[in-house]
This record gives sequence, structure tokens and C-alpha cells, in this order.
Amino acid sequence: MKGTTGLKLDKLRNLFANAKICGEELQAVIIPSSDAHQSEYLADCDKRRQYISAFTGSAGTAVVTLNEAALWTDGRYFLQASQELDENWTLMKAGVKGTPEINDWLKSVLPPKSYVGCNASMYASGAWMALANSLEDSGHTLVPTATDLIDMVWTDKPKQPESPLMTVEHEVAGLTISNKIDKLREKMEGQNVEWLVVTALDDVAWLCNMRAADIQFNPVYFSYAVIGKSSFHIFIKPCRCTKQIREHLGHFTTIHQYEHVFDFLTSVCAKDKTWIGKNSSQAVMSTIPKSNRVITIDNPVATMKAVKNTSEIEAMKRCNITDAVALCRFFQWMETEVPAGNVTECSAAQKSLEFRQQGPEFVSLSFGTISSSGPSGSIIHYSPKLSDDKPVLANQIYLCDSGGQYRSGTTDTTRTMHFGQPTAYERECFTRVLKVHRHCDLLLLYLLK
Repeated sequence: MKGTTGLKLDKLRNLFANAKICGEELQAVIIPSSDAHQSEYLADCDKRRQYISAFTGSAGTAVVTLNEAALWTDGRYFLQASQELDENWTLMKAGVKGTPEINDWLKSVLPPKSYVGCNASMYASGAWMALANSLEDSGHTLVPTATDLIDMVWTDKPKQPESPLMTVEHEVAGLTISNKIDKLREKMEGQNVEWLVVTALDDVAWLCNMRAADIQFNPVYFSYAVIGKSSFHIFIKPCRCTKQIREHLGHFTTIHQYEHVFDFLTSVCAKDKTWIGKNSSQAVMSTIPKSNRVITIDNPVATMKAVKNTSEIEAMKRCNITDAVALCRFFQWMETEVPAGNVTECSAAQKSLEFRQQGPEFVSLSFGTISSSGPSGSIIHYSPKLSDDKPVLANQIYLCDSGGQYRSGTTDTTRTMHFGQPTAYERECFTRVLKVHRHCDLLLLYLLK
């Protein structure tokens, strides 16, 4: 078997026959791009699909059988996946006519009555049940593995990050932790539940008025939260909670070990009605008996977080003004340096970072800067690399998609520029896109009336 992933696949398949892993011999395993909190962006320790496939895009699902390996991803990453996958893998172009869904492909390649394994902590409950029901219709069974199979072959797997915790000032948050919990308890009364389980990292960060940097570009920290009618519990490595953090969380907060959340759900919450968001992992969902589950599409924390209070709105305005100043300075610099031939895609990305760093409250970028000149601008989620750095030319369109994490909020701005004389065709394309955006804005204003 050739390619860089062949040995890894061999080691993974050797585990399929180990009954201790799931109680049954597996014929396939599914490796999603996710973590135990269903995060969109992942810490290095959770990039299991990347490890086994060598595909570095942020979205995709790998499926490995005894004889085949396939990876599904969307149109943003078709080109990248075709370049990064070796001959051991088949690229499945999701959304393209003729590309089977994962469940249909499995049905076509698996022997009768097969067992398909997956780490239930990495799969959202709603998606798990849909896949399980589809496979069951064809006589197959989706089973949770006792441990993640990728972790068993990933010998140099990075440790889970433990970045410093930071508190959010009241002038930014607008509500204290107690304020938020009180409002959530009102919603819990409406659902007639004893417990509310919060699993998404950004929801816990907002609820606790704290930030960190466990995931690159994302101000979050690995944790769970559980709200009771008269108690509040956070599951995080206690060593991360300094005296200041413990005082911030308050005397009403009980701090547990991060890994103890499942024991708590099973031994405490499972006895009563418990509210869980549909997007929580199947592992979390399965700790609560069906008779005691109250499931909604959205966790109420996410709904509350979406409606900004006055302080949050003012903070968002402040960070966007700060970011706009940095971008204006950056584009003024570009107007001078690009015609002189002094700018590359990478140096432009670095310069935009430097201007942001000079502003107040800057913490980090909010994602890797997309700095693309000419043909590079047509590649979705393009990322310039020093090994293949390209000049930014005055006779080509330049696209910059960038943003910052500030103590007062997050920004994300895309701008398309030209530092020379655009062609008639380029002006027409730009104008058509501009008109579409304008009409969308007008439609939104009409709908909001």
C-alpha cells in the first residue's frame, strides 16, 4: 500500500476485530470533523480526520472500511482535497450529482448485517439517530466505540490545550453570570425541567463571562456547564481556575473535573427531566433516559446569546470601529506599496495583522487571513503559504478576508480591491455583485419593517 496514509489505515483496520472496543467486530468506522462539543473549528488534538486522511480542510467526514477509504467534503475544498488525498482515498464531492450520501455508500459496500463504529462524543445526536435509522433499514448497525479508534493509532497526539482563562468586563458582557442563570431558570420552568445541559464551548464561554484560546482564533475553553434549579456546575480542569477565576465564578458555582461530566449526567441529571439541545453529542444525549429528555433544536443559551443587550451592542460597535481603522491604514499602505512591487500575499496578511495589533483590546485574529491576488481569489478559503508566496500585482484583483478577536467582540470583513486600472469585464463583475448585495440589503430592510 503506497501513500502517506497507508500505514495509518493498516493500524486502524487492525482494530476492527477487537471486540473490547465496541462489543462487536466492525466492518467500518466513521471519523467526522468534530470534537466532543460539536465545534466548527478544532484544537490540534481533535483533528482526527486530518490525521488519518492527511486532508487539512476544516470540513469533511472520513469513512474507512476493511477495503476502502472515502472522504466527503463540500465545494469549498474539492481542489484542496484532490491535492492532499493520496491514492488510498476516494474523494466524495458532497452536493454534486451522482455522489452518494455516506449512508447510501455504506449500504453499497458493506456485507450484510455489518457493524459501523463511531465515537459517539464526536457526533451530534440528531445526525447520529438519522444515520443509525438509515443503516438499520438495510440491516446494518451503528455502534458507539468504547474509545476513539484514531486515538489508539495516533501515537504523537497533542494534548488538550489549557490556555489561560480571562474574565469579560461587565461593560462588555452587560449581564453577570447570576443574571444569565436566573433568566435561564425562567426558561427551564417553562419547559418543566430540573436540569439544563450546556455543551457548546461558545455557549459556556458566554454564560460564564470568560474567554480563553484553547482553539486557534476562537476565544473558548474546554468545558461543560449544567444548570440546576438551585445549583450551577462547570466541568473544567480545576487547575485552570485561579483564585481570580474562582472569585469570578462565585460561591454558587461548583467546579468539577472536565472528565466527570458523564458521571454527573448519569448519576444526577438522569433521574429528572433534563433539557438538552439537539446538537449535543450522542454520548451526552445517551446519558439521559428517553423518558427524561427534553430536546429542542437550539440550546436556550444560544438563543439568549443571539439577542444582544445594550452593553454587547456598544462593545461590538467599538471593536468594529477599531478594526475598521486598522483596515483603512492597511489599505492605504497597500495603495502605496503594491504599485511599487513590494507586496506579496503573505506580507500583506502579515501587515494587516500588524495594524490590528496596534489597536486597543486586540487579542488575536478571528481566522487565518485570506490574502489572495488574481487567480488565487477564486479559491474558496484560500490560505497563502510562504512556500508558494505570490506577488500582489497592481493589474489584478486583490481579495482580503480577515478579522480580529478583541476583548469587546469579533470582526470579519471581506474587501475586494484593485490597485491599478481594472478591465471593463472586472468592473462589470464587481458591479453586478455589488447590486446583488444592495438588493439583498433592501429586501432585509423590507422584511424587518
